[in-house]
Amino acid sequence: MPQTNVESQPESLAKLVDISQPHDRLIKALLSQPETTDQFFREHLPAEIVEQLTADLPELVEGSFVPDALSLFISDKLFRVKTAQGAPAFIHVLTEHKSYPDRKVSWQIARGIMACTEQFIREMGKNWESLPAVIPVLIYHGNSPWNHPNNLISLVDANSAIHPWLLNVQYILVDLSATADPLLSRHARLRAGFLALKYGTRSPAEQTEALGQIADALRDAPELLVPVMIYLMATFTLLKKKTVHEIVMHVKPGEEPEMMSIFAQEILNNGKPEWAAMVRNEGRQEEAAYMLLKQMRRKFGQTPDWVTEKVRSANLELIETWSDNFVFANSVDEVFAQ
Repeated sequence: MPQTNVESQPESLAKLVDISQPHDRLIKALLSQPETTDQFFREHLPAEIVEQLTADLPELVEGSFVPDALSLFISDKLFRVKTAQGAPAFIHVLTEHKSYPDRKVSWQIARGIMACTEQFIREMGKNWESLPAVIPVLIYHGNSPWNHPNNLISLVDANSAIHPWLLNVQYILVDLSATADPLLSRHARLRAGFLALKYGTRSPAEQTEALGQIADALRDAPELLVPVMIYLMATFTLLKKKTVHEIVMHVKPGEEPEMMSIFAQEILNNGKPEWAAMVRNEGRQEEAAYMLLKQMRRKFGQTPDWVTEKVRSANLELIETWSDNFVFANSVDEVFAQ
């Protein structure tokens, strides 16, 4: 069994328990250790890129580089890395949280690269002479495999004859949905986190079947127990309090009372047995509706009452579609265009 450095249990989960954004919280916990991030890069980046990296661990750059309007559906982390040539370089890791492949994500990746580069220029001031390499990596864990080209040029409405003269961006795709469970990662932390992410968008039957191997993976990475369980509580529809207790016993035997007390206080809402379904069907939908309405008011001004009612009564998938439309919309009507 691999050896892991177990982090001390946080006194409060207040910073983790934002149920509407369980994906982002798990990714943040998963990539919080430079050693784990370095392992991820060396497993999933092309060999020619890995060969250019030194043994120095990646350094997290604070901030987000995706538009606020998309923060519910895309989370990102930027890491500064060192290359053998000594030139500045960054790896921009984005996680797509939609349950279906979105071909427009390549545009968001391109915008993220520009935002990263612009921040670099601001920091360098007038002294900059060359731009840094920004390598984009997309982690996708929807319920169907990614089926779109991993480049920006595929979105451009132009004959291929002029493609060489057009702006293009190519990203590295890490498709968890299309990866067999044993191949998700050789490392304990990554395997536990990727298993949870992969099955968070699957059917209830698939989720239930995967719980055993997720629990086994957590035994080798017990420091991830809290963020992974919070993610499971928010996304595994049929997860019950009894099952949570069994997983805690499996991962941290003897600590069940303390752990269950934390979960009950922060998540279980006074012990309601159907909390998981409530969180999945209401919490995420409410947050998505709130974010879309907020961005629409910023862009178009005060919105009519019918807009608020329409958004708040829509299901999550429809709100996701409208949020995509919003990025390019010039009016309220264009947001709701089919």
